[in-house]
Amino acid sequence: MAASAAPEHVERIVIENCSIATVDADDTEYASGHVVVAGNRIESVGAGRAPENLANVVRRIDGTGHLVTPGLINTHHHFYQWITRGLATDHNLFDWLVALYPTWARIDEPMVRAAAQGSLAMMARGGVTTAMDHHYVYPRGSGDLSGAIIGAARDMGVRFTLARGSMDRSVKDGGLPPDFAVETLEGALAGTEATIDAHHDASFDAMTQVAAAPCSPFSISTELLRQGAELARRKGVRMHTHGSETVEEEKFCHELFGMGPTDYFESTGWLGEDVWMAHCVHMNDSDIAAFARTKTGVAHCPSSNARLAAGIARVPDMLAAGVPVGLGVDGTASNESGELHTELRNALLINRLGAHREKALNARQALRLGTYGGAQVLGRAGQIGSLEPGKLADLVLWKLDTLAHASIADPVTALVFGAAAPVTLSLVDGKPVVEDNHLITADEDAIARATRDEARRLAQIAAGA
Repeated sequence: MAASAAPEHVERIVIENCSIATVDADDTEYASGHVVVAGNRIESVGAGRAPENLANVVRRIDGTGHLVTPGLINTHHHFYQWITRGLATDHNLFDWLVALYPTWARIDEPMVRAAAQGSLAMMARGGVTTAMDHHYVYPRGSGDLSGAIIGAARDMGVRFTLARGSMDRSVKDGGLPPDFAVETLEGALAGTEATIDAHHDASFDAMTQVAAAPCSPFSISTELLRQGAELARRKGVRMHTHGSETVEEEKFCHELFGMGPTDYFESTGWLGEDVWMAHCVHMNDSDIAAFARTKTGVAHCPSSNARLAAGIARVPDMLAAGVPVGLGVDGTASNESGELHTELRNALLINRLGAHREKALNARQALRLGTYGGAQVLGRAGQIGSLEPGKLADLVLWKLDTLAHASIADPVTALVFGAAAPVTLSLVDGKPVVEDNHLITADEDAIARATRDEARRLAQIAAGA
């Protein structure tokens, strides 16, 4: 690919002698090629070694035995759940929520910051360069939870979208959360707008963006959905929520609103190219057609869907219809591993249990879900998600010459079908975040201690409530 012009004084990083999967529109790959990073942009990608006469090369990396891909992009998560992992392990979604809401409603700022650090560290060390968090639990008097999450992402050095969530439909209104776990309609809207005003960056190379994200049909009022959509579009930010996750949700929507989730969302302004929804497991042909027509995106969370026995999302049918689809870790109370490589593999394997069987997804489609598909869903396909000149330098150098992958000839197959590959280098905005399979922007042991302490403190508070 042709080089993009960069000022001569800009420092360059050169990676060469590696396999490359660009995940561009043509799925261009190089068996042995190079990537040149200039500042925070990709300057060139191509076959063979990089030019020898490049100016200001501060680092030249021999990538023999490695594969370079775009950085992984996570499109759905709940960071705070890191400190409630391993609980309610044999529950379906509704029972799981009822079991955990009373504990979640006692979180505070130190807990949320520690949980965000744990969630981000696990993803970043596994190749995630763009993360997102759908945070929707804001107990009164709990501190600046949005600021704590955004601060943790900034310190980790990853690109980040905070989906500022909210709930205003409690048990007394026919919802699932306890009464003390929700905000008022006015408080939720005001909190969302304040977070957008304080933190959203619309620039090309933004490190922090904000989306408006009322939680789910069974925890929010119709008015919060309607006014939330109006607020998001007035502010020019994206919109995110949960949709069509379980058969119980489908029944809930028909009983309460007289229609299924997709029709309900469309009636409240929640379909469109500025919207993406998590899960979308129980979608009929009409639902998929509506998403395709409106370019509404989907965050596919295969591990969480299996953990909560939600079902198998119709990802091959969505892709065939033209629905943008990315991958999501989901909260670590329903996906205890907390990293995205698992989702590449599980998206491929679980979808082969569905109607399309072995033709459901292949390795390159799974990699596209975790990279370019995620960029589409987050509204950033022009900036990240593929290795192309002019795009932001978010990339991962995967080590594939160890015992775990050495006998798999095709590097993309090795990455997707094989065990989690070590990350030799991860760049975000042209800056190293992971080196030799270790975070260099955070102390993993300190984060582990902090999350253990905060998990213990939350359990004690919840037990005494």
